[in-house]
Amino acid sequence: MKKVLWGVGILIIAIVLFSISNSGASNFDAINSAQGDVDIYKSITCGCCSVYTNYFGSKTDLEVNARDVRDPSEIKRAYGVPLELESCHTTIIEDYFVEGHIPLEAIERLIEERPDVAGIAMSGMPSGSPGMPGTKYGDFVIYAVNHDGTSYEFMRI
Repeated sequence: MKKVLWGVGILIIAIVLFSISNSGASNFDAINSAQGDVDIYKSITCGCCSVYTNYFGSKTDLEVNARDVRDPSEIKRAYGVPLELESCHTTIIEDYFVEGHIPLEAIERLIEERPDVAGIAMSGMPSGSPGMPGTKYGDFVIYAVNHDGTSYEFMRI
């Protein structure tokens, strides 16, 4: 009987710890405090962008709007995303752009620190990044983009 009680106790503790570690929205306090909705501009036919939109929406308390556009390059030009840092979709949160499949941890840092930049970007569609299938190989390198179009390494995840 003692073994059964110990087993049940351990199971309850494991469930509680799992629930705490997977309560997505509470892990992103700065993002959740952002003003306004989040708009993700994506190609009408892009499946990975829809997966990223679901990822963002499922882990935060914000209203996330998928904005299907015929030409995603128009929004990239409007916000000053450098050509060499472009990806398949552009997210607008507050006054920042977030280009590509960037993990929410980087967006959390952006909103928390509020640097004087136009936005952050991770070019391409790296394997294992949010919204992309496959295994992660190496660090995700995220760049901050200044208002003049220059960039610097913002962080690695």
